[in-house]
Amino acid sequence: MTTTTASQEAFLQAFHAEHPAVTTEALGSGRAPDGRSSYEILCDRVGDSRRVLDLGCGDGLLLELLARGDGRQLAGVDLSERCLALARQRPALAGARLEAARAQALPFSDDSFDACVSHMALMLMGEIEQVVAEIARVLSPGGTLACVLGGGAVGGEAYELFIGLLRGTIRAAPASQRIPSLGDSRTRSREGLDELLGPAGFTAVDWETVPIDLSGPVDQVWAALSGVYDIGPLDGAAVERLRTAFFAEVRDLTTPEGLVPCAFTVHLATARLR
Repeated sequence: MTTTTASQEAFLQAFHAEHPAVTTEALGSGRAPDGRSSYEILCDRVGDSRRVLDLGCGDGLLLELLARGDGRQLAGVDLSERCLALARQRPALAGARLEAARAQALPFSDDSFDACVSHMALMLMGEIEQVVAEIARVLSPGGTLACVLGGGAVGGEAYELFIGLLRGTIRAAPASQRIPSLGDSRTRSREGLDELLGPAGFTAVDWETVPIDLSGPVDQVWAALSGVYDIGPLDGAAVERLRTAFFAEVRDLTTPEGLVPCAFTVHLATARLR
């Protein structure tokens, strides 16, 4: 493991030890235009697969959705024991194999799965070529890799406002309160994923961008947005200043019904192993 990857993984483990369900709490209630969550959309991408691995499974929400399929054999890996402890508490996952493991060294034999899914996790992983090689190794020929990756602001709404305020807060913070660079930028674009996946034997990536609506009362929107990694190392005073500024500036966006419009995009990336 490189020093950079070790630093990234140490940060992620520490963050999720304190906030083991942060991703599902932030995104679980978000909805695409068709009414599905990003977790449900990803689940549907591998609807015909019987043996499914969740890479970076967190507290197990995606696996729980996958467990609704009769006869599925499910497995999940995550760096965080705290997250896995929550996953193990889900009754639907009593038969799932849940392991604390790195994606760069998966504890499964060759050809173990028909599909590998990853929700907002692949883009955080270092040594990404090794991750891709491991995914290809544990998938059977014809198997599917399906990922949800973070996108950006839709425009003119609370998410865009929040990101602008957050960037200013981070610039003003000392270096000790900034997160390490996470992941590999190639995982955030279709072209980059093709560059990574093609040599490992995958087909060209199918790429779809979907808006996810997180609108709601201001407290609810703040709770969702403030779960981002960048806020973790900030001191309490900086977070409170950010919160105060956000609440003040979203007043002009708030509807007469008291709702703050908030949306961002995710990318759905799918490829098959030849």
